[in-house]
Amino acid sequence: MPKGSLQDATIEKMAKAGFNISVSSRSYIPYVDDEELEVRMIRAQEISRYVEHGYLDCGITGLDWIRENGSDVHEVGEFVFSKVSRQPARWVLAVPEDSPIRSVKDLRGKRIATEVVNLTRKYLRQNKVKAEVEFSWGATEVKAHELVDAIVEITETGSSLRANKLRIVDTLLQSTPRLIANRGSWKNSWKRRKIETISLLLKGALEAESKVGLKMNIARKNLSGLLEALPALRNPTISSLSQEGWVAVETIIDEHVVRELIPALKRAGAEGIIEYPLNKVVY
Repeated sequence: MPKGSLQDATIEKMAKAGFNISVSSRSYIPYVDDEELEVRMIRAQEISRYVEHGYLDCGITGLDWIRENGSDVHEVGEFVFSKVSRQPARWVLAVPEDSPIRSVKDLRGKRIATEVVNLTRKYLRQNKVKAEVEFSWGATEVKAHELVDAIVEITETGSSLRANKLRIVDTLLQSTPRLIANRGSWKNSWKRRKIETISLLLKGALEAESKVGLKMNIARKNLSGLLEALPALRNPTISSLSQEGWVAVETIIDEHVVRELIPALKRAGAEGIIEYPLNKVVY
């Protein structure tokens, strides 16, 4: 599991998937309530290398670090979550607001600071631009104003770059967390089943975050009108009630439409409407 910026988000998602993980500030070996798992906390930048070489069977890390390390691993699944939002993180080329640099072509002969040296050099080669790329140990945004001509930095919303009076010139890569596996481990039937189980439950937990369940009762004579107003994830479940002429309807919908939908359901004749949260949605 990734230690650092993705750590809390990953632990939260794993808990929703059913794997409760406790991390001590003094240990890189967390407790997990599954006897078949051993967890290690490793920086996301390094996980793909350790998975590739078989020191770890699987791991969660960003697509950016898989690409930066050039790791030969099996990608099990993509999981769109982060420390701020569910938007993909972006590695962007940025310069001071008053910089004359307007495109990658203007970087010829310039100096660029970044943590993703290999990604940046590949980007320059693709654009046939020769420039100096140096590794940045941190505070990269500050360097853009005095120490280098441009930076390649990660952002989700762009707010930090704007706060530092930087302007985005181009996007090099969009990155989301991935569950990856060692190719040898993936060929082991028992390990593969376990990794696939983690992937399935984690995807189910993420799918459930943006959805809710709805239950309601309605007179059977009004059912057709209600179904027309109901944007169901799948066909709703309809069951008869003990009261003659009435049915119960249950469905799963996107949470953001509930505030408009419930009044419409009420007008269609629904009663006893219940909204409830979901832990997992597995297709």
